[in-house]
Amino acid sequence: MTTTTQYDHIRVEKNRETHTATILFDRPEKMNYISMLARKQFAEIFEELNDDEGVRVIIVKGEGDKCFSAGGSIPQFMETHPEELSRLRVNVAAPERSPKPVIAQLQGYTFGVGFEIAMACDFRIAADDTLLGLPEMNLGMIPGSGGTQRVARAVGLTRAKDMIMRARRIPAEEAYQWGLITKVVAKEELDNEVDQLAAELVRFSPLAQRVCKEVLNAAEEGPLSTGLEIEGRAYGMLRCTDDFKEGVDAFVEKRKPNFTGK
Repeated sequence: MTTTTQYDHIRVEKNRETHTATILFDRPEKMNYISMLARKQFAEIFEELNDDEGVRVIIVKGEGDKCFSAGGSIPQFMETHPEELSRLRVNVAAPERSPKPVIAQLQGYTFGVGFEIAMACDFRIAADDTLLGLPEMNLGMIPGSGGTQRVARAVGLTRAKDMIMRARRIPAEEAYQWGLITKVVAKEELDNEVDQLAAELVRFSPLAQRVCKEVLNAAEEGPLSTGLEIEGRAYGMLRCTDDFKEGVDAFVEKRKPNFTGK
């Protein structure tokens, strides 16, 4: 069964059979641009999905076949107080904070805040027509919702400066070679590829997935010694879970495990 909820040009579809939720930027006639209200609602949507035990994997995509999102609204940007602008990064980081795996399904134009949202996701599966870009330099501005930091951490300073300081548009294959994209597929295969990845992720223990995501994210935020300490503690904690026992029993009995997240 699928349920649908509509926000400010964002649509959320929950599929109880596949244990997935899909967030769609739903303004194809305007290249799925993301309003200031939509940014706030985007974070609220994640808070609701994070608490929904029936959702194991979250997919973020754009409506139509032309783009993921071409970015934000420049007129609204000009009307927004600088203090509020400085907090936009918190909303955009919602996929990164989520305890669940988040897949960005990319196609066509993926610019500005659209690209920043994609970079906050765990997996980025891109159609071969995808173009990634942070065009803020053309406006005398810089990316302000995580673009500079996440790109630099993903590809290093040399490539980050080449992309951001020149406002370059990076095609899918080059982005894959850089490490900005998880996988590139033919456009007609995109839906199936994302569905297959979601189904693969759903079969794992949701508790182990959450802990693994926390440990991996921590690797970017501190020294190796701190990361190893976090990993070790998480490893010991998971030893005591029902899911670990179920995983071991299923392996011994040569059957598929039935993970419950406990």
